[in-house]
Amino acid sequence: MPDTDSPYYAHPTAVLDEGCRIGAGTRIWHFCHVSSGAELGEDCSLGQNVFVAGGVRLGRNVKVQNNVSLYAGVECADDVFLGPSVVFTNVLNPRAAVVRRHQYQPTRLGRGVSIGANATIVCGVTLGDYAFVGAGAVVTKDVPAYGLVYGNPARRRGWMSRAGHVLRFDAEGYARCPEGGEVYSLHQNGTLTCITPDSNA
Repeated sequence: MPDTDSPYYAHPTAVLDEGCRIGAGTRIWHFCHVSSGAELGEDCSLGQNVFVAGGVRLGRNVKVQNNVSLYAGVECADDVFLGPSVVFTNVLNPRAAVVRRHQYQPTRLGRGVSIGANATIVCGVTLGDYAFVGAGAVVTKDVPAYGLVYGNPARRRGWMSRAGHVLRFDAEGYARCPEGGEVYSLHQNGTLTCITPDSNA
């Protein structure tokens, strides 16, 4: 059984290896496998047929949809969303006959990142806070905070608010989220920040 001090739910078909850690309120559904050494934060959700390898760390309220495999080196901050059949890798040049177990590349997802269905995230990249990856994209390099990327290879096509809306900027480089109301500032160096006080951005 996993190491846990608080209640969680696991479907009877789920396999939870001894030594995994599962936070309170987490829900693990049909045919999932959580490996020893994996750490799941509070209030996470693993959809059907999700695999979590040892060394993977998920923050609080991470939503993993069906048929996603999280391999060693993947780290997700709080409030990350992974769509159905998202693909992660952990070796850049795999060969069946060459053991590269000690060459795994880390993949880091910041707070509030969303990744659409069937996207592929090549190992070794960092997705900044609230980055948004479109369905089917192939991400081969870092994505800035709030960046909207899609395509193969994925390229930045715009900016997204924390609530998931495409931002429209005025002549001075400011934009307001139509849902949350927070204000964003686009800088000349190609970065974006949320300037609303106490935004936790």
